[in-house]
Order: sequence, then structure tokens, then C-alpha cells
Amino acid sequence: MLLSLNATAQNEKETFPKITGFVAILHPLVTISANETITNFKDYYAVGMPIGINIWKSEKIGFSFEIVPTIKSDSQVSKVSNILIHPGVLVRLKKGFTFAGRIAFETSGRYGFTPVIAKVIKKYKDHNYYVSMPFPVRFGNNHETTATVGFQVGMGF
Repeated sequence: MLLSLNATAQNEKETFPKITGFVAILHPLVTISANETITNFKDYYAVGMPIGINIWKSEKIGFSFEIVPTIKSDSQVSKVSNILIHPGVLVRLKKGFTFAGRIAFETSGRYGFTPVIAKVIKKYKDHNYYVSMPFPVRFGNNHETTATVGFQVGMGF
């Protein structure tokens, strides 16, 4: 009887809504504005640590809420430089890709939006590993508009 229950459970279709979570490491690579281009790893090192919850309404669409503390370290100091509040919409695409369209509110006073493309690279029964490319665009706080390219590696569960 136990074997037949396990076989049935493995063949069941996913039920929705479905709640998942994730943790990751984010490296901003390059930030561009009208007057300058800034690269991470040159004069300082910045790293973000996204933590989030996804609520999937269906197999194709969901809502995500993410918080990202960022640590910045240079030759003189290492500190939490920003906390990002990052809600958004998730859309599953073909071939295992997911698009996240997020709005952004930063404790630094900046705001904007972040389109993200993600792909699961290794999937297990109770977790997965993924990579993503976020493209943050930020405004406000008396600074020029900036666009950044980042690289993120994470684990979903």
C-alpha cells in the first residue's frame, strides 16, 4: 500500500496557489548613468543578499516579495549600504525561464523598476538552484538615472 501511495503522489499535478521561497547572492556588475560607468570589484565590492517569497497563482503567473540588504566594502569600511524592498509579478516563460517585473524602493532614497530573467539550472524534489540577470533602473534622491546589470545565483525551495 505504501508503494502505491508514493507512486500516486509523484504523478499528482501541482496545486495552486503555491508558496515558494528563495535566498541568493547578487553581484551588481556595472552601473551606467549619463556621466559615468561604475564597475563593481574595482574601487569597492558590493554584494546583495536577496530573500523572498513567491506566491504562484497558477503554473504561469505569480506574485513575489523580495528584500535585499546590500553590503558595500572598500579599503576603509564595510557596511550595510542599502535595503531594497522589491515586490513584483512573476511570469513563467518557455524553456524553463521566468520573468520577474519588480518595482523598487530603496532605503537610500532611490526608486525604480527591475526586470529580471531567471533560469533554474538544477532541480531537485524539494529545492532548486537558479541563476538570474537583473537589470535595475533607478531614479530619485537628487541623483542621475542609472541602469545596472547584475548576476545572481540562488536556491529556491
